[in-house]
Amino acid sequence: MPTVVMYSSQVCPYCRMAEKLLASKGVHQIEKILIDSDPKLRDEMMSRTGRRTVPQIYIDQTHVGGFDDLAALDKAGALDPLLAG
Repeated sequence: MPTVVMYSSQVCPYCRMAEKLLASKGVHQIEKILIDSDPKLRDEMMSRTGRRTVPQIYIDQTHVGGFDDLAALDKAGALDPLLAG
């Protein structure tokens, strides 16, 4: 199983939806980086992704994007191969 990293916040409903979708695919370990606990982490996320909103999801070194991007990958049948490595 690849490493999944998610920039997140504690109150983000889209973050919870992304976690639920990933769990349905067998991903039970997500490295969460909570940007609301440290402003430097938000800056890191924006620098790394070019985006301001959470979640921002990485599967190994591939930046997937946010929840809508993750769901679109799943609908297109491209999420399972990405999670398979």
